[in-house]
Amino acid sequence: MTETQDRSTPAPVLDRAAMTGYELLMAMRDGLLPAAPIAETLGMVDFDGEPGSISVELDPEVRHYNPLGTVHGGVISTLLDTAAGCSVHSTLAAGEGYTSLDLTVKFLRPATVESGRLRAVGRVVHRGRRTALAEAQLFDSRERLVAHATSSCMVFA
Repeated sequence: MTETQDRSTPAPVLDRAAMTGYELLMAMRDGLLPAAPIAETLGMVDFDGEPGSISVELDPEVRHYNPLGTVHGGVISTLLDTAAGCSVHSTLAAGEGYTSLDLTVKFLRPATVESGRLRAVGRVVHRGRRTALAEAQLFDSRERLVAHATSSCMVFA
């Protein structure tokens, strides 16, 4: 403990099992829980949203490139999967979980370092008891649509 830490106020202990999906995601955003390792691996930033719609951003770097000199489709797909999947995650009640069943991606234009910050915006299209459908769109810094995805998810207790 450093001298600047207040010894009378303990760090919050978060019970993940008692948190809704949205509460869990916002605790990660706020640094109260560790972010998903993939976010650090790729360099995702500015994770935010509301129940049913989550966004995440990435500043493209040469390390994200494929041999053709553009952002690899797997990186783009991961951003879209994160936005769509976390949008579903944000609707979960405490004790619920989910898993992706599929991800369909349509690549509309290449992304490069010159594209500027990429922003993936997800939203839940339909949320049932056992399945959910979400979509995500990826935009460049000029608000041009780079890619679009849909994802089906299975919801479980």
